[in-house]
Amino acid sequence: MDGDAFFVSVEVAKNPGLRGKPAVTGSERGIVSALSYEAKALGITRGMPIYQVKKKFPSVIVLPGDYESYVEYSQKMFDIVRRYTEMVEEYSIDECFADLTGWRRPLKMTYRQILENIQKDISDELDISVSLGLAPTKVLAKVASKWVKPRGLTLIPGKLAHLFLAKTPIEKIWGIGPNTSRFLLQKGVKTAYDFASKDEAWIKHHLSKPYEEIWTELNCEVVHDIDPNPKITYSSISKTKTFHPPSSNPEFLLSELSRNVESACRKARHYKLETRKIFYFLKTQSFSYHKQEVAIPSPTNIPSKILSYVEKDFLKIHRKNTLYRAAGITLCDLIPEKNRQVDLFGDVERTEKLVKIFEQVDTVERKFGINSVFLASTLKAKREKERNEKRDGNRESDDKNRDLLFL
Repeated sequence: MDGDAFFVSVEVAKNPGLRGKPAVTGSERGIVSALSYEAKALGITRGMPIYQVKKKFPSVIVLPGDYESYVEYSQKMFDIVRRYTEMVEEYSIDECFADLTGWRRPLKMTYRQILENIQKDISDELDISVSLGLAPTKVLAKVASKWVKPRGLTLIPGKLAHLFLAKTPIEKIWGIGPNTSRFLLQKGVKTAYDFASKDEAWIKHHLSKPYEEIWTELNCEVVHDIDPNPKITYSSISKTKTFHPPSSNPEFLLSELSRNVESACRKARHYKLETRKIFYFLKTQSFSYHKQEVAIPSPTNIPSKILSYVEKDFLKIHRKNTLYRAAGITLCDLIPEKNRQVDLFGDVERTEKLVKIFEQVDTVERKFGINSVFLASTLKAKREKERNEKRDGNRESDDKNRDLLFL
């Protein structure tokens, strides 16, 4: 299930006078975070600066985000799905997976009728619309949920999956990002069907395990089961970013790692977790990895402390004449903050001062958006990202409200 223009739909449900009008949210951030289908028809896109919207489209209604309402509607929406099956996995603020296997007889409905009832209940009770997709696997269900929007209802039986995949561009498949899709296009893989039709040996030779799993699910074999348990903690937290053009510049690569470290630590602080071990890497143009693992003497979720360990061993993984296309970090061996112990050398005491600083950083970001405050070491990566966005005419949104990001 996928909400249709969810944030704006909630605003319309709260204020029916907005129905049928072009509207966007994001005035508090200065960029468009969500938009109605009417606004989309005008040419407005997510990430567009609000001042541009007001200048070019004066008729568009600009609203601040009401994140408390979005969370409230989200939970009500998922609770409606749970009337029909207990196996519901909340994937994001406006998306969930649900396993309906075996529920036709108890509910005395066909699968289509179950979906129609879910869609009707959400519309009647919440006054918002959703699009639904039914298929044998998660990846195929994602294809189905995007097939028709808004108010879509699409069923993809396994025996007909190839017909849908042949009409789905490879870049539209869940889990396949722009860089991987470009790589696949170079190999002649244009559609999801082209990808699913490759033999397993080809997939394993050219791609890593996550893409093998996507390939398997496109071929109607379940890899990812529904997980109905709410996400309340993590054993590890990973953050990776691919950049273009590739670079061998050590300052830029360290800045990219800094950006990922900040993002991972932000999530760790949200869950009140600290890491005792980090794993970081650079990925080359040929998709090979140069990596390093480091034990952290005093558990932490402070990015500046973790970066000091990254910088210390960085030259062990960096090759001077090698072009890199991605950088990433994993915080491993996570423990609760409350388990922090005093040490003999005063490191914990110094850390406590940094903790208070980043508590204030988190407060500022809750008000003004993620990345409104960042380390100086992240500046190079941030500027490169902004240059690319200006060049490509889009904006990467990693500025979701924190409460929504970690549902």
